[in-house]
Amino acid sequence: MLDFHSHLIPGIDDGSQDISMSVGMLDMWREQGVDLVCATPHFYADSNSPDRFLEKRDTAYASLMDALKNTPGGPEAYPSIILGAEVYYYRGLSACEVLRRFCLQGTRLLLIEMPFQDWSDYMIREISEIRDMGLYPVAAHIERYIKDQPKGKIQDLMDTGILIQCNASFFLNPKTRKKAFRMLSDETIDFMGSDAHNLTTRAPNMRPAVDAIEKKLGSGALKHIRRNEKLIYDAYGKYLERGNV
Repeated sequence: MLDFHSHLIPGIDDGSQDISMSVGMLDMWREQGVDLVCATPHFYADSNSPDRFLEKRDTAYASLMDALKNTPGGPEAYPSIILGAEVYYYRGLSACEVLRRFCLQGTRLLLIEMPFQDWSDYMIREISEIRDMGLYPVAAHIERYIKDQPKGKIQDLMDTGILIQCNASFFLNPKTRKKAFRMLSDETIDFMGSDAHNLTTRAPNMRPAVDAIEKKLGSGALKHIRRNEKLIYDAYGKYLERGNV
């Protein structure tokens, strides 16, 4: 099982605050049957340069991996981690020269957090331009925007070819799960992630969501998501085979 969206890397954003918390989160993922976690810390262009952000992310990741070497079983006993970012949309995003470096390692998948203000036609066009560059933008936690965007804007975004990620909580909240099940059945949702930030209020919750989905819709309900996940497993495997670490 793959968790597409998390804030696992310690001390870099509002997610895990230290290595101990990150190890605890990895323990929870392992217990839930997750074997690959996409670490997608927030990138905000108004407070960080790409180089500074990526250096900080990679340094924190290295510290976490060093700590795992001192645990029973070592890093191999825990889910693998694939690095990426959750890039907050800003005007001119498509002109960022290093945009590819924010993609999940070994892929062209770029997780984008859309603004919570009304989406303009310019924003939608810019997402299309990113797609035209050969990257595959993925809209983070789509459920957060459904109620607040003007009628038709969600569809306008989807018409750009953007892929859709939802949080596991979408299927666990009694107020939203009906909509979540419908979108899953329609294969509107391409990826699912916990968006985990900590061990308590926003903890890894992939297994409860999968159990709820399979109880409601059957064991084949996740086939579309599983096909997409396999592409990530395969791409990341090839990335490692090329000697990337």
